[in-house]
Amino acid sequence: MNSLGQLFRIHIFGESHGESAGIVIDGCPAGLPLSAADFTEDIERRKGGVQKGTTPRKEDDLPIFKSGLFNGKTTGAPITILFENNNTRSGDYEKQRAVPRPGHADFTAHVKYGGHEDFRGGGHFSGRLTVCLVAAGVIAKKLLATTGITTVAKITEIGGEADPEKGLDKAIEAKDSVGGIVECTATGLPVGLGEHFFDSVESLISHAAFAIPAVRGIEFGTGFAAARMFGVEHNDPIADASGKTTTNHAGGVVGGITNGNDLVYRVAIKPTSSTPKEQLSWNRETNQVEPFSVKGRHDLCIALRVPVILEAVTAIILTDLMLLEQRIKRII
Repeated sequence: MNSLGQLFRIHIFGESHGESAGIVIDGCPAGLPLSAADFTEDIERRKGGVQKGTTPRKEDDLPIFKSGLFNGKTTGAPITILFENNNTRSGDYEKQRAVPRPGHADFTAHVKYGGHEDFRGGGHFSGRLTVCLVAAGVIAKKLLATTGITTVAKITEIGGEADPEKGLDKAIEAKDSVGGIVECTATGLPVGLGEHFFDSVESLISHAAFAIPAVRGIEFGTGFAAARMFGVEHNDPIADASGKTTTNHAGGVVGGITNGNDLVYRVAIKPTSSTPKEQLSWNRETNQVEPFSVKGRHDLCIALRVPVILEAVTAIILTDLMLLEQRIKRII
């Protein structure tokens, strides 16, 4: 539901237009230096209104620490971080309450929770809560850095174009939203993280990646292209005793376990569901299907804000795996 992880465990809470969004991080080793300044770079990368194609909604997103820090270091107790919501326009959603927005969780949430869900801005289903994932990722990255592991993500495609500007221009010309592809690479991994079957590295990362609301697909290494390759072409020749391979079609994972090569995977990001284009949807008050357009402030392309979030969820999973293998010290 709202929790993830075994030893490095996170619990996310809040709503898009509620008082705040927040996260509780349990299992962080004691003694890790931590301050608000550590969060600035990644929080800024996730923000809307910073780059072309993102929502004009702007939040300061200053982390408010409620527990787990003392004298500038983690204590080993759960870390609670809040992010206040100050720039909300809930009236935009009150007006369209009767018509579930296509592509959003409006309909499913209304049925599942009997109409008691917070529908403003998507409520608990909103991408707004990814700021909490980024915050947990900041801490996970700092822990991984002590072992030489890094996670870096980049956009490889927007609207079918390798040049993001061209993809955004297509969306602007069409007056519609577009999707994209984001690739994440983790370097410095040891051999042996993960388990076979249900706790494979791919399974765990996929579980976390799909917590990003816009993710629609995932592939590791060559991914779906492997289906069009011969076996001898796809197999990665082992070059030495460290497990390094001359190619990396497997994406750094074999049998669900890291093999010492770079972990490489990509996610497909859907077009923003809230589009200015007129659509059809069912009106629960009139019981009729009618023309409908989404009002409010929304991203032209969600993929633009995903790289830092993908880095974060990857770091969260890898930190948990490293702690399980006792490769991160319990006291820094």
